[in-house]
Amino acid sequence: MRSRLKWLAALYAPLGAVLLALVLAALILVVSGKDPLFVAGTMLRQLRDQAVLCDIVNAAAAYALIAVAASLGFKMGLFNIGVEGQYRVAAVAAAVAGAELPAPPGMRVLLIVLVAMAVGGAYAAIPALLKVFRGVHEVISSIMLNAVAVGIVAYMAGEQGWGVLNGNNIGTKEIPSDGWVGSFEFGSGKIFGLVLLAVVAGAGYWTVLSRTRFGFELLASGESASAAQAGGVDAKRMIVTAMVLSGAVAGLAALPELTSRDHSYLVTSTAGYGFTGIAVALIGRGHPLGIAAGALLWAFLDKSAVALDAVSVPKEIVLILQGTAVLAVVVAYELARRFEAAQAQRRVRAAVGAA
Repeated sequence: MRSRLKWLAALYAPLGAVLLALVLAALILVVSGKDPLFVAGTMLRQLRDQAVLCDIVNAAAAYALIAVAASLGFKMGLFNIGVEGQYRVAAVAAAVAGAELPAPPGMRVLLIVLVAMAVGGAYAAIPALLKVFRGVHEVISSIMLNAVAVGIVAYMAGEQGWGVLNGNNIGTKEIPSDGWVGSFEFGSGKIFGLVLLAVVAGAGYWTVLSRTRFGFELLASGESASAAQAGGVDAKRMIVTAMVLSGAVAGLAALPELTSRDHSYLVTSTAGYGFTGIAVALIGRGHPLGIAAGALLWAFLDKSAVALDAVSVPKEIVLILQGTAVLAVVVAYELARRFEAAQAQRRVRAAVGAA
């Protein structure tokens, strides 16, 4: 019975979140003087364009990688808000390494991936070590390191670092062709080859958490650090390890577009994946399938801003819809948690009464 209630809560919570988000979004559109059905039809019609579908998948892969990185911290009870800075520093370092360092034939892509993971993990280790040895909260230190990352990227991709003039823009030197990754053709669109990194990261994340001792220790430490330490788990080591892994996964976020489209990191390259990925992690509740669905939903809404703007619907509506989705998920899962807690209390009272 208990297992059945748990599964019902797990099923109804996301369905309730979707329903609540749709109702709130419809009310907001009505209040703003827009027809919800017209807006929904405009958003859905864009899916006929294969190029749009490919753009959604490409963006969703970056969001999913960041969400997996953030979820690793969440499972440990850590809020790694520094994923924004970690992926950007990792991306520019990987671009410089890919363009400047020698590599054996066929190994340049692997070099780029390893450098991105190493730099992302190293940058995430800074707030972890500050927390472990100096008691600095990871939110404060990682926010400050996000600001530092902006300066690091500007220096490394600028002319004073490894940057060169690239048309009307400034960025790192172009990665040689043996460091390029092909794309999957889909009609008029292309899906970046390293989008598969998101699939690998999601599968690895699920395997580590559900099938390994390390995953058990990480979850136990997140539930109760003192209880885990009493059971022989080194809490400080787990904090550092979880943060480094989180940063390493975050470092992969910009690689699909770097290796398949841009081939260099520009000063004006896409920013903001980190904060979006955290929102996707909250929507997905740390589950790989939830993260994948949340990433696709968020990317779909991002592309919808262009479609709505074309029919004179303010694109800010999309921001409202995204915020509503996060709010609906938080509310729905909190209601599900309270329902499960109430059921547990009833079972305890029944057991005590029977005794």
